[in-house]
Amino acid sequence: MKWSPAGPLRGTLVAPPDKSLSHRAALLAAMGSEPVRVTGYLRAEDTLSTLAAVNALGALVEDRGDELIIRGAGLRGAMEPDAAIDVGNAGTLMRLLPGWLAGQSGGGSWTLDGDESIRRRPMGRVADPLKLMGASIETRDGGFAPLRIEGRNLDGITYQMPVASGQVKSCVLLAGLMADGRTTVIEPMPSRDHTERALLRAGVPVSRDGLAITVGCQDELELEDVHVPGDPSSAAFAVTAAVLIGGSRLVVDGMNANWTRVGFYRILQRMGAVLIGPLEEPGSPLVPDEPLTQLDVAAGPLLGTTVEADEVPLAIDELPLVALLGCFAEGETVVRGAQELRLKESDRIATVVDGLGALGADIEATADGFAVRGTGGLRGGVLHAHGDHRLAMLGAVAGLASRDGVEVVGMEAAAVSYPGFVDDITALLAP
Repeated sequence: MKWSPAGPLRGTLVAPPDKSLSHRAALLAAMGSEPVRVTGYLRAEDTLSTLAAVNALGALVEDRGDELIIRGAGLRGAMEPDAAIDVGNAGTLMRLLPGWLAGQSGGGSWTLDGDESIRRRPMGRVADPLKLMGASIETRDGGFAPLRIEGRNLDGITYQMPVASGQVKSCVLLAGLMADGRTTVIEPMPSRDHTERALLRAGVPVSRDGLAITVGCQDELELEDVHVPGDPSSAAFAVTAAVLIGGSRLVVDGMNANWTRVGFYRILQRMGAVLIGPLEEPGSPLVPDEPLTQLDVAAGPLLGTTVEADEVPLAIDELPLVALLGCFAEGETVVRGAQELRLKESDRIATVVDGLGALGADIEATADGFAVRGTGGLRGGVLHAHGDHRLAMLGAVAGLASRDGVEVVGMEAAAVSYPGFVDDITALLAP
């Protein structure tokens, strides 16, 4: 699909439903024993895989169009399906689900598999702590999918995470709900805290002491109705386009402002973008609710910046956009400590550097990130998405802000997380 240079973005974007929170809403509802009403659920390939998975495990999912009613199987009531559970491209599902299944003390066995991208992503990082809890979990050689899990009695542990990861943390905490004793996860630096907040809403006592998060064994979950707020990671593409294209004036409504999700927006402000609207303060106390915001966005002169390792977990999905912004900024933009990007749907260091380089960027890869020297813009050309939804949308935004436009090969990958992307951007560009 060809994305040609565009005039200003104008109007209001209702932030598309949050992918991370949609996954968690469906999983926690499936782990409960009472019906849960979910509104605002994202209908995208990844999150539909989660609905299919919980249905296969015994939860009843009723889709009423504007809402879902999920009648859970119970914390220890996951059923054993006849076939392997296919997670598709959903890394969050692949890494959270083993935590629930491993603690099924009544027994049962499950196989989890996915597409070729999932089969390249490391799963030892969830298998290893689960094994320390007494779980029976097998991976393909090298710690890759498919995973085979047998339900067992688990013991609580204190686990020092080698890498900050909201997915791995969530997996261990979910297993801790069914483990004897208490389970504590210690992070090297903060990561997304959606699971902790959702557990608080489900009546689970969750404590956070610095970088340590603790849960105990639970009899059941009591999750009430859930509304999924807007996704800051998806909204970031339109926001970036508005920042790069002069004369733009964009309002983003209904977006999640959780401090563990808006690291990119703080980087954007530091680079000189005009963003008006409240964001939750870093280090805010752990509370059950996800805060919402309305952002007013306008273009402004950009300056290069350095993103350090402690910022990476809170902006991991938007770092490709930092590279794009760096092409238009004065000076150099450097991202460090982001080796985790190599383990996403694609090697996002290699694909972003190669992709933007082909469009005229002065960019080079490093072992743990990249460095971009601002040249005032991009020429344009062809960008291959490599099946990566965020790379596809990156190419679209690059095309809008480029001199000659960008042909994105594989634009359909955007449907993994943001099926309405093309329509939303088109509407904002309408005269």
